[in-house]
Amino acid sequence: MAAVPARVRRQLPTSPWLFAAPGLLVAGAFVLYPFLSTLLNSFTDRRTLLPGGFVGLANYREMLHDDMFWTGLRNSTLYVLGVVPALVVLPLLLALLVQKNIPGITFFRSAFYTPVVASIVVVGLIWVWLLDERGLVNALLEALGAGHVGFLSDQWLLLLSAMAVTVWKGLGYYMIIYLAALAGVPRELHEAAAVDGAGPVRRFLTVTVPAVRSTMVLVAALSSVAAFKVFSEVYLMAGPSGGPAGEDTTLVMLVQRTGTGLTGRVGYASALSVVVFAVTVALMLLVLRADRRDEG
Repeated sequence: MAAVPARVRRQLPTSPWLFAAPGLLVAGAFVLYPFLSTLLNSFTDRRTLLPGGFVGLANYREMLHDDMFWTGLRNSTLYVLGVVPALVVLPLLLALLVQKNIPGITFFRSAFYTPVVASIVVVGLIWVWLLDERGLVNALLEALGAGHVGFLSDQWLLLLSAMAVTVWKGLGYYMIIYLAALAGVPRELHEAAAVDGAGPVRRFLTVTVPAVRSTMVLVAALSSVAAFKVFSEVYLMAGPSGGPAGEDTTLVMLVQRTGTGLTGRVGYASALSVVVFAVTVALMLLVLRADRRDEG
């Protein structure tokens, strides 16, 4: 093997950093610096037009007595509990459905994935028009004699409607992830189970689910973080006020409402953001720990 010239040897230690420098600069400017700035601001009483001063843990103590914080935490938690199980199971069933090579299946794959690439603003407005008191859904219910339903005026129905929009929009995305996982499941396992007399449901539980278990954990982690940080769906359907008396406000909506405007409380909003970050990290660790416990 030919010897490496001394000039090249001197360059080798720094060359990887030169290649990584552009990515590190972008990550530092748009990820690390905002995170550290938010963390530092959470210990101040900074406002939009005022620098503020150090107040220690005052913002975090204020949260304990802030009714809107507990309302946002409740709604964000309920959103995770309502959305994540649906986004773990339904896309898997959908992937099994569109996995088969039958005529016209490409059209259905594209149709199921279309909501993913659609703008969330457009999707939200469409569902608002559908669920409005004078919308298509209420018109159909009235024609059937069921009367109007306050999808956008009732506190819990509004939250459930927003969950339905999130699930509907995310089905295609997680379906693609499951399709990639199902492609790696050996067909011989299904054939062997069929020979042993296992029906479709039993093959699904004993062959498919164990084979895509790691993918289900990934989907659970991703959907948990996304559901806890939900903003657009609830904001578009409930409005800036967060529904009736603000009872449908989520934590991220509270951050936006508190920290924006000429009189925005940037310090308190930063403290709320830190709590959102801590909870999302805890959710991911909880999902991963549960996965390791099941493996053990």
